[in-house]
Amino acid sequence: MIQTETKIDNANEFPPIVELSFHKIKNIATLPAVAHQIMNLVADAESTTDDLRKVIINDPALSACILKVVNSSYYGFPQQIGSIDRAIVLLGLNAIKNIAIATSLNKVFKSNRIGTDFDPCDLWTHSVAVAICARELSVMSGLGDPDEVFLAGLIHDIGIMVEMQANHQEFVEIIGIVSREQDTTFRQAEEQVLGATHELFGAYTCREWNFPPHFEHVVRYHHHPLQLPETDRIIPVLVHVADILAANIHEGYSRTVETETIDPEMLSILNLRESDVESLGESLRESIHEAHQLLGG
Repeated sequence: MIQTETKIDNANEFPPIVELSFHKIKNIATLPAVAHQIMNLVADAESTTDDLRKVIINDPALSACILKVVNSSYYGFPQQIGSIDRAIVLLGLNAIKNIAIATSLNKVFKSNRIGTDFDPCDLWTHSVAVAICARELSVMSGLGDPDEVFLAGLIHDIGIMVEMQANHQEFVEIIGIVSREQDTTFRQAEEQVLGATHELFGAYTCREWNFPPHFEHVVRYHHHPLQLPETDRIIPVLVHVADILAANIHEGYSRTVETETIDPEMLSILNLRESDVESLGESLRESIHEAHQLLGG
């Protein structure tokens, strides 16, 4: 317990390389203005769907993506939806927010591959898979808001993109280590080369992007959510379990995942049994692939 409290007390402290790396790069350091506007509108109880529409129609790519999503079999509405107004009503504000952020993040993950062993597009595939699995776990367990949990899953590994773009040569070295040394975890290689892990790079990014604190918790503790106080564990645990499920069905780049088994304590927190989740990933494979296509995969 003392160790956990120390970690939380020091949560405001980041190694210098984390802050320097974030401010060194341009295409990830600023979440597009439209995504920020939509986040602010969703958080404002006095905002209206008309406020949201005015923001969306000024971004043709986002408008097209929203219409593509609302007309997909993922939602299964009986009639074609042709207006942004109707799409907002049917999808809801949180889903619109997720689409806006997802389409923004997808551009971040469109980078050149690192040798033969790492393609950022594969990491995006994994992130979408984790988002879908986490959302379904949220629905199954009745814990967390499914839309918030989806977004948390989508951004859980964003710190890797900060590392890669700000410290390219060092990242090539990290990929080389994890490719050669199967017993070395991704996080161990990060510590060895950079002195910090993707959780810290990602947590700092969430803070700079003004995401709510629980997203920073997810990104910072998704490998070890039990280090958080009980009141802050639910969404990080959902994402942790989803991370393992996505890796077990081999969706995208999953070398970052350190175990194939789910801690019984995690399942207990979610009020789920192993049998509840063991086939979940496979059953969601089609949904994962569809979501990947819809979000610009």
